[in-house]
Amino acid sequence: MQKIIIDTNVLVSALIQKTYPYFILNNCVLDNQVDLCISADLFKEYCEVLHRPKFSRFPDFLNNVELALSQIDSIAKKYYPTQQVTVISDNPDNRLLELAVETNADFLITGNTKDFVMDYYKNTKIVLPKDYWEIYR
Repeated sequence: MQKIIIDTNVLVSALIQKTYPYFILNNCVLDNQVDLCISADLFKEYCEVLHRPKFSRFPDFLNNVELALSQIDSIAKKYYPTQQVTVISDNPDNRLLELAVETNADFLITGNTKDFVMDYYKNTKIVLPKDYWEIYR
């Protein structure tokens, strides 16, 4: 089974609109078609970002957040990265690369093209949600 890492921005998008991030979350992750890899730091970031007041303007967002976080917490594979990475200038994004190294993930899915300018980090392919969905389908 493929191992994937989902950047927080993709998770936010999945809970706002029914586009590629939504399809990935619901058809891949929550249907147990892939192994979602997370760390304690990444899950904490998911929780903090998804509970920001600015997202409350979206209908049912908070209800969807609670359900998604609960499901992610129960089905995701949890890892504890030990190798520190300082490749990206926005330091919190390095935790995704640290997780990629620890898990040997197949894909890191992100919408952040500003910081993730490389196609691969070690053995992990870095892709946009649309590109991952095309590969997955």
